[in-house]
Amino acid sequence: MSAQQVLFDIPGPRARRRHLVLGIIGSALLLGLLVVALVRVYAQGQFEAGKWTPFLEPASWTFYLLPGLWNTLKAAAVAIVLSMVLGTALAMLRMSDIAPVRWASGVFVEFFRAVPVLIMMIFTWVMLVKDPNLVRLTRSVGISAADVTFVAVVTGLVLYNASVICEILRNGVFSLPAGQREAGLSIGLSPSQVRRAILLPQAFTAMLPVLISQVVVITKDSALGYIITYPELLSRTRQLGSANANTFVAYLVVAAIFILLNYAITKLAEWIESRNRRTRRSAVGRGAPEKAAPTYGPSMDATSRVGPGRGPDDT
Repeated sequence: MSAQQVLFDIPGPRARRRHLVLGIIGSALLLGLLVVALVRVYAQGQFEAGKWTPFLEPASWTFYLLPGLWNTLKAAAVAIVLSMVLGTALAMLRMSDIAPVRWASGVFVEFFRAVPVLIMMIFTWVMLVKDPNLVRLTRSVGISAADVTFVAVVTGLVLYNASVICEILRNGVFSLPAGQREAGLSIGLSPSQVRRAILLPQAFTAMLPVLISQVVVITKDSALGYIITYPELLSRTRQLGSANANTFVAYLVVAAIFILLNYAITKLAEWIESRNRRTRRSAVGRGAPEKAAPTYGPSMDATSRVGPGRGPDDT
């Protein structure tokens, strides 16, 4: 079952024709806007050779772009790891059998999923700079003033994306065949053990393409750090453009770098999804049941019991 089948119904012939027409019209509009923009940019002399020559100089890369790219990848990598860990913990709490724990985790997830990432970054940065107690605390654990912006960027990314990952995993658990849970209970596992040892690992596999797409979002959102002066790729590119009076061209270059970076992540997601599909087909070929058992999907009676803060383990 692909992530698309989990999240959306497969469109019928009329829907596919409608999507095709809308796609052609939208592509034509975008192409027209792009042509108009390029003509205006060309008229302003942004494509002159002198605007691009700074990017052929090694100093532009060693002093601006590569350090900025390293800071972007560093913040994204730390945020991805922490978001996965916190998101998994929140998913377990959201499906807990203890109602207060389920409600508290639900409030946490809904709050941080609703607040924009940039606001969380700015709030964390201001608190770490202005609050004397937090300043002493960060200094005592070895966080220097130069690292405060890094902490603020990672904190904003983790709080938001962990909440999103929590919901992705929770929906992944609900999409699994009901027999998975019943089989775990039949061998004497508790509901918590069933979720931790059986359901959650399968939810990770089923929702892996969606999770990797969220990795792309985290990588792109790290660019918001330039607002709080974190020296990531976009911030360093802006400095390079100001130094060489070619800001527009510099932004085009950094856009190309982000596109290449996210394209590589997307191709990785496609490769993993294709590999999982081949593995499932091999399992079917070895005698595994070809059709999935009844699930906790929207048409099942079990789903009618699944509301905010409730899961398949609720009785």
